[in-house]
Amino acid sequence: MIPAIVIGYAVGSLPIGFLVAHGAGVDLRRAGSGNVGATNVYRTTGLSTALAVMVADVAKGAAAVWLAGGGVTGAIAGLAAVVGHIYPVWLRFKGGKGVATATGVFGVLTPLPTAIAAAAFVIVAARSRFVSLGSIVATVTLPVAQWLTPGTRAVDVAATAAAALILFRHRGNIARLRAHTERAIGT
Repeated sequence: MIPAIVIGYAVGSLPIGFLVAHGAGVDLRRAGSGNVGATNVYRTTGLSTALAVMVADVAKGAAAVWLAGGGVTGAIAGLAAVVGHIYPVWLRFKGGKGVATATGVFGVLTPLPTAIAAAAFVIVAARSRFVSLGSIVATVTLPVAQWLTPGTRAVDVAATAAAALILFRHRGNIARLRAHTERAIGT
């Protein structure tokens, strides 16, 4: 179990958004929202760079599960990858919000609930124009769909724990959505 946690955290903590934006001359910690995730990469460096970061963050979540061999060990490694993305040692524990990395993790562990959550994200983000609201809805949808789908208890628990952590990281977004001050897509 300890090797799975270490591998998952190490893979998840790779600060891809930070490195890609830094290569483009932008320090994400000082630009835009200060977050090192794909949405801030989009706002500070453009769509193509943000898409590359999003794909890479999804891939590192999937890689953590694959490297651990799936199953219970994969669920543990996947959750550690989400923690690593959110709290990377390389950036003084100030990382992204974990949505793309969690998508990679649970896309491997539990494809159907992940697809349902991804569909919820697309619908809500497209209709509301708020990436954060789409992320929040998808984050809540994933564990609900997972618990309703036959599978292992470890994946149910990992999905719930990841959702709680991601929602915690979105607490500022939730406050801004409630105050009607959250930035919409394209603003």
